[in-house]
Amino acid sequence: MVGKRQSRREAVSEHKRELILDAARQIFAEEGLDGASLRAIAVRAGYTPAALYFHFESKEAMYAEVLHASLESLGSAVDQAVSRTKTPQQKLKAAALSFFQFYAANPRDLDLGFYLFRGGMKPAGLGHDRDVRLNAALEAALRPIAEAAIALGAPQERANLLMVDCFAHAAGLLLLLHTGRIRMFGASAPDLMEAYVDERIAQLVQE
Repeated sequence: MVGKRQSRREAVSEHKRELILDAARQIFAEEGLDGASLRAIAVRAGYTPAALYFHFESKEAMYAEVLHASLESLGSAVDQAVSRTKTPQQKLKAAALSFFQFYAANPRDLDLGFYLFRGGMKPAGLGHDRDVRLNAALEAALRPIAEAAIALGAPQERANLLMVDCFAHAAGLLLLLHTGRIRMFGASAPDLMEAYVDERIAQLVQE
């Protein structure tokens, strides 16, 4: 009986936690990290601000959980795309394009990922331990790019640089896409991303 009561309490606690995170996700999407308040999150979740502290120590802790969930979804999307391919060339292309496509389809997740530049171009984190965990999740989502490059014969350092290059290229195109600036150039962000990846793969194969 005691075990059942404990399990029931844990289930209720987990349900409340998820409700709070859902509310936080909505408020962060609307207001950003700096603009969001614990009171607004509590009201959206249907709790008092004090109740939030039973589950999260701070607004930053909530943001980190929301962002980590987003990065895990990104990683899953990349892994699924890569699993449907066979050759290293296909895997590299699938990994890079699925990374781009995830954020192209989910601009709010892209906003979450750029929390480091809140308040302008001044990098700020969510606390050392949280930043390490989040960076590891992002690196895990990008890692299939490097792994495919290594399978094509690239040394580790070159493969890591390609992973960073793909991330930077995708981020730039996504910025142009979601702000509408890409229309100034009469170009297609997805087409440019695919052409870039094809070019990098061709370079690796020729070396």
